[in-house]
Amino acid sequence: MIRTAVTTDVPVIHALIRELAEYEKAPDEAKATEEQLRDALFGEHPALFGLIAEDDTTGEAVGFALWFRNFSTWRGTHGVYLEDLYVRPGNRGGGHGTALLTELARICVDRGYSRMEWSVLDWNEPSIGFYRSLGAVPMDGWTVYRLTDGPLTALGSTPR
Repeated sequence: MIRTAVTTDVPVIHALIRELAEYEKAPDEAKATEEQLRDALFGEHPALFGLIAEDDTTGEAVGFALWFRNFSTWRGTHGVYLEDLYVRPGNRGGGHGTALLTELARICVDRGYSRMEWSVLDWNEPSIGFYRSLGAVPMDGWTVYRLTDGPLTALGSTPR
């Protein structure tokens, strides 16, 4: 079962993010707090949206998807950027990941969004195979760039 995240899901979302960071071999990079997640998802101006995958038998949260809207200047419509998709290892292969992506695709279709995008680590062959099986294609020729920490602060502190 897939459902929209609610405020009481914040602790489990936080725990799942920590599990995802461990899986991606970057546990020290996951610094978000429950308070930050609560504000981003349910604050006065939510900028992040979430879906929860529940086990059909126990009702336990076994996965999640966090996403936000982006905009395509070329297509003239919004889209979805999937920030995180994670299903606990013991629950993989049960259709939860497909169900999460299907629900996100429904959101796109229902709202007239023209695309859904995300990043995947190049070593994560199981996920790459899964995404390709759904018809997703890599954006060859594009490289993701990121500014964080010191370089971001330095650039943002440049006098006007």
